[in-house]
Order: sequence, then structure tokens, then C-alpha cells
Amino acid sequence: MKTCNLRSLFAIAALALAAGTANAAPTAPVHNIVLVHGAFVNGAGWKPVYDILVKDGYHVSVAAHPLTSFNDDVTAVKRILAMQDGPTILVGHSYGGAVISNAGEDSHVAGLVYIAAHALDVGETEAANGKLYPNATKAVKKTDDGFLYLDPAFYPADFAADLPKAQAEFEANAQSLTSASVFTTPATVAAWKTKPSWYAVAKSDRIINPDLERMYAKRANAHTIEIDGASHAVYESHPQEVAALIEQAAQHALDGK
Repeated sequence: MKTCNLRSLFAIAALALAAGTANAAPTAPVHNIVLVHGAFVNGAGWKPVYDILVKDGYHVSVAAHPLTSFNDDVTAVKRILAMQDGPTILVGHSYGGAVISNAGEDSHVAGLVYIAAHALDVGETEAANGKLYPNATKAVKKTDDGFLYLDPAFYPADFAADLPKAQAEFEANAQSLTSASVFTTPATVAAWKTKPSWYAVAKSDRIINPDLERMYAKRANAHTIEIDGASHAVYESHPQEVAALIEQAAQHALDGK
């Protein structure tokens, strides 16, 4: 009788364990998000996305990197990552994608999100990849001391065609000039090889060829969306779609989906 009872207890324990495993709580979403801007702009452009993410309960930081050199920018982003209290989704727009591909090796980073961004492999440069997939703009100008900007006359059409005209014109005349060296600095880290990634292709982008964006996304095996009518300023003009992709990354970066 005792033997029978003992066997019954073991059976009940096994069933309870199996049920507990089957009903285990899903992996908690990542709470921290760091947003990284691209060339010619500053972090203010992230505000529409920032507002959505904060409203949805995320802790969001916007990196204010200086655009003075690739190393300076990566260091600035890593400084923000060091301030996070746990796993973090790192998001980069445009040139910011090259920055997060390097900074993404940081142990805080659980996943990477590229928004119309460069996702370089080791040894690649933005300039070289841009020659393989030429963009549509002829607006790039260079200062005497080696910084680049977009001709304000062409900025609205080439960078921000789907933004209100007044906003695009203001941004054209409020550019953050960017060291030309950042576009020719070879990548030394490709964090997308070891971290899960998500990608938003801007289908009407004139600054980065959409086919180059698609190449980056496919190569990284990224969870990819394509946004119709989106200019390079897609993170400002389509904040709902961009925020939804970032939240998808936050929900699934830790569970391998």
C-alpha cells in the first residue's frame, strides 16, 4: 500500500511539473530602448516615435552623438547604453545603423532595429556600399574642413518628401553637419551577426537606395517590413509603423522569435 501511494505521489509530481512547463510565463519584454539618429540630423527627429514608446510604457533614451567621427559616435552611444538598467533594444536610423552595428556588441543590447539604415559587415564602408547601390540624391555638399551636409534647396525632396513642407524646410536649415570620415571608416564589428535584428525599408528613400536596405535586411536575416511612400525621414513621417516594429523587437528579442 505504501509503495502504491509513493508511486502515485511521483506520478502526481510529474504531472504537475509537466503542467508547469507547458504553462510557463512568456519571456518578459525588454523595457529599455535607445534611439540613435543618423547623419545631418539630431535626436529631435525621434520625438514622434519616442512619444509613442513612452506612452506604451517603455523607458526610452535618445543618444546625442556628435557626428564628429565614427569612434566618437560609437563611444557616445555606448555611454548611454552603460546607463541602462537591463536588456536594451538599440535602434539606428541611416548612418545610425552603422553606429549600432558596432555599439551593439555591448552586453546590454538584446536586439537591433534598423530604420532605413546601414547594417555594415566587417570591413565595409557606407561609401563603398553606396557605389554598389547608388542613391538618387545629388544634394551632398562638403565644407572646407571636411564636413558634409545636404544642399538645403534639395533637402525637402531628397530627405523628407513625405513631411510637411514647412517642417522639411526648417530641418534643411537646421542640419547637423557630419564629418565625411564617418562614411569611409571601415566597420570592425557586425553585431547583427550575433544579435536578433529587425529592419524597416523606406520604399521611396532617395538617400539610401531601397535595394541596399533590402540587401542589409536579408543578409542579417532581419524581421523586415517595407513602408510604402516613405522617404528617408521615415522615422518622422511614419512613427506608428516604426514604433510598432521597435515594440515587436522589445517583445521578442529575448525569446528568439
